[in-house]
Amino acid sequence: MNKFNSNHKIGEIVNAFPKAADIFKEYKIDFCCGGNRPLSEAIKEQQVNETELLDKINSAYASYIAGSKDKNWVEAESGEIIEQILNKHHAYLWSELPKISTLSTTILRVHGTHHPELSKVHKLFNTLKMELEDHLTKEETIQYPAIKEYEKTKSMVDLKRAVDIINDLETEHTGAGDILKELRIVTDDYKIPDDVCETFELTYKKLQELEADTFQHIHLENNILFPRLRDLAAK
Repeated sequence: MNKFNSNHKIGEIVNAFPKAADIFKEYKIDFCCGGNRPLSEAIKEQQVNETELLDKINSAYASYIAGSKDKNWVEAESGEIIEQILNKHHAYLWSELPKISTLSTTILRVHGTHHPELSKVHKLFNTLKMELEDHLTKEETIQYPAIKEYEKTKSMVDLKRAVDIINDLETEHTGAGDILKELRIVTDDYKIPDDVCETFELTYKKLQELEADTFQHIHLENNILFPRLRDLAAK
């Protein structure tokens, strides 16, 4: 019997089966910002073959449960999730955003004449960089300290501080996701032209890595951490 069907929410599927995120990326289905909607909506929107997609997910899941499992973040303490986000995703962004910015400027200068799309790539990326850096700072200076303090004190004041900023953070997640999707459109799914250098290829590779890391980062927050905080505040 199949584990998943199109009535399941996308984020629920990824929570139960993290490797489904790779399949959703293959079909251009948003599992982070769009994780709170039924899979059926995304299937219709992307004009995906429902049977093919569900067969692929359920087959992969069957193999997954037969072997070793990835970390189940749904069962992790909030503090552990925060440490994962900080040490993996925030550290990655603080390190890589400046490097990608330099690369995007370089390929625009070298190849921009023959590849006018690079002007838009450069503008979109640097808008994303600015917004992400502001976003990381909010999480690191406001929300995460409040969550950690709440876990020590169980103070509703601390919990309220953590919850009050969620709507803003989710809006920023959506904005970042939209830019990443637009970058993929502008670059024709990061297709490498025949007349470019290795720096061009490296830039596109790093943009794809950035997309994958950011989607995983947003998934942990939108589909696991934030709903948990809201549930605590509602009790």
